[in-house]
Amino acid sequence: MPTPRTVLLALALSATGLPGIRAADAPAPLPSAAAVLSLTAEQASQKRPVELTGVVTAAEPDWRGQFFVQDATGGVFVENLAADAPRPGDVVAIAGVSHPGAFAPIVSEPRWRIAGRAPLPEPKAVAIEDLESGVEDGLRIEVTGVVRAVEPDANGVAVEVAVGGYRLRVRTPLPPATTPASLVGAQVRVRGTTATHYNAALRHLTAVAVYVPRAEDFAIVRPEPEDPFLKPALPLNSLAEYRRGGTGARIHVRGVVTLQRIGEDAYLQDSTGGIRLVSAQREALAAGETVEAAGFLEYENFLPILRDATLRKTGDTPVRLRPHIVPVADLKAGLHHADLIALRGKILDRSSRPVARSGGGYRGVVTTWLIQGDGLGFTIDYEDRAEDPALGAIPVGSLVEAAGVGFSEVDEAGKLKSLKLLLASPAGLRVLERPSWFTPERLLAGVGLLSVGLVVVVLWSVTVSRKNTALQKAQKELQEAHDTLEQKVIERSAQLQVEMTARKTAEVQFKAVLAERTRLARDLHDTLEQTLTGIALQLDAAAKLFATKPANSSHHLELGRNWLRQSQVDLRRSIWDLRSRELEQFDLAHALQQSAEHLVHGTTIELAFNARGGKRALPEVVEENVLRIGQEALTNIAKHAQAKRIAVTLEYSATALVLRIEDNGVGFAPAPTPTPVDNHFGLLGMAERAKRLSARLDVASEPGRGTRIVLEVPLNAAAAKAEKAASGGETNLTKRSPS
Repeated sequence: MPTPRTVLLALALSATGLPGIRAADAPAPLPSAAAVLSLTAEQASQKRPVELTGVVTAAEPDWRGQFFVQDATGGVFVENLAADAPRPGDVVAIAGVSHPGAFAPIVSEPRWRIAGRAPLPEPKAVAIEDLESGVEDGLRIEVTGVVRAVEPDANGVAVEVAVGGYRLRVRTPLPPATTPASLVGAQVRVRGTTATHYNAALRHLTAVAVYVPRAEDFAIVRPEPEDPFLKPALPLNSLAEYRRGGTGARIHVRGVVTLQRIGEDAYLQDSTGGIRLVSAQREALAAGETVEAAGFLEYENFLPILRDATLRKTGDTPVRLRPHIVPVADLKAGLHHADLIALRGKILDRSSRPVARSGGGYRGVVTTWLIQGDGLGFTIDYEDRAEDPALGAIPVGSLVEAAGVGFSEVDEAGKLKSLKLLLASPAGLRVLERPSWFTPERLLAGVGLLSVGLVVVVLWSVTVSRKNTALQKAQKELQEAHDTLEQKVIERSAQLQVEMTARKTAEVQFKAVLAERTRLARDLHDTLEQTLTGIALQLDAAAKLFATKPANSSHHLELGRNWLRQSQVDLRRSIWDLRSRELEQFDLAHALQQSAEHLVHGTTIELAFNARGGKRALPEVVEENVLRIGQEALTNIAKHAQAKRIAVTLEYSATALVLRIEDNGVGFAPAPTPTPVDNHFGLLGMAERAKRLSARLDVASEPGRGTRIVLEVPLNAAAAKAEKAASGGETNLTKRSPS
């Protein structure tokens, strides 16, 4: 008989998927659950196609059609938001897309069909540490633990199972002939599919749950040995003491209720001491009622508690317990935790905050007082549905006596770290002495304020009198000076206006002449000089070939004539600027590539040109200057570098345009500042053009190691300065040796 794994492998090999899943040019679909789970969140968000076949392992009625599917490689969640859904045990062929999910990758937008039925995959025995880390998400697993709590659920029961110090929430159908109460304390074997609970905003794991599809997958290995309520009740002060033969089963206690916080905990006390019971029971218990409780012994802050406690009323007559005042030394020694005690002290501060407990459906307000007692500081907490006006009216500084349950935190040695007193009712806080309003501090403060006020009044009166006399004298002098100054200002203003007008006119004329001269010089250098260089290179090549291969030299002569015609066009454009580039279909990348190919044509130089990113139209100032800088760099390589290889890269991005030109020529030692060298203005012209664009020009070279030129133009800054190109801008030109 084939095993479930064999069935899954056979289905995965034979399944043909669903029609119309993939186009001919689409990427290959992910074929398995493991392939989906191996995606990163970024990869999964790209909606990669998925085609897999597996067995449905979990499909809860309240999941709105969603389900888990497992194949031979692993288990994965399928986000099937539809009215219909497969059942556990169905073999389904699924076609969908990947999705990052809220914790692990999942399959989304599925189209599926049932291909048959198969046994559920054999569960994997896992360590609880691996299970709680989320690495087994989506797999059928098997764990064994002790049931700590059971709550009815719409589809069965929700069971809290303790496994190796961890708590695991299991949703399962109720096994036959079993009541929820009979499960508590039993050792059970759970076989089901793991599912993670998570913080979707942070993609963080918060808890792990197991969903059991069949009642037979939730088996009682060993029931609770005996009903703990049939055992003798232990004294509350002996719970943490050694008992021979202790098995970790539930402990039975009996005592009087001193405080209950519904949905969170309750406190009991007997003649020996007190204990805190952690319980989710919602039945209200009144202070003074006698109850029995059974729970699991644990430790919190080095003190014993009973967790997952079940409480039962005994029906005995309510008892009124009287709190007893205890020595501070006993409290500092860690005694009287969970006991009903009374303490005195002075209120130093008061605050309140809202509180809500989903377990008990409780919402209310917690009022907290900070108290300084005799050699001990502590806090008092009172919780109620609404803030009590009488307690809020107690003024800070009052001497009070509080009766409540002591909640201690101790260190490993049992010494007190902090103490909180929990009040069961407003009557637990009694005012012994209210603070006097007329205190020495307030009297001293009043006298000080009065003295300061008198001194200020006297000084102010003397100062005002002196200032009035001086002000009258100064006012007379000021009027005389004002009359004289006004006439002088009128005369001088007229003179300055004439001088400023003449100066501005001369300055504007000078700048206009200087800018035009600079532009013409730069354009003549970048167009005519570069074109003449190309003509010279072609003529040199023609002269060399004429002696050996005259027929081949004509081609280079034709290229020289083309360069000559181009120089005429460039010269005419530079001088008269008769044409507008906005009327041309200009392509910066094509222009750069064409210039480079013309320079290397007929030579042994290898050219590599590459344009990256989305090409788009840029301001004329940007395209013109980038083209001229590139042409100048290529011309310098052809004239001086003796290079065998040139690499040109033009890269468009959202924020910048980057031009890189590299060669393997002889290189040179760049000067710190670009200056004309032997009447050559190449680097200086490149720097000036970069300055117009607020661009960064980086020239890196070293003798014998080639040259690298990088021009980075910030597009936002270049666009902003397009209208100011004539006046120039800032630049950052650096020259360094290559690293």
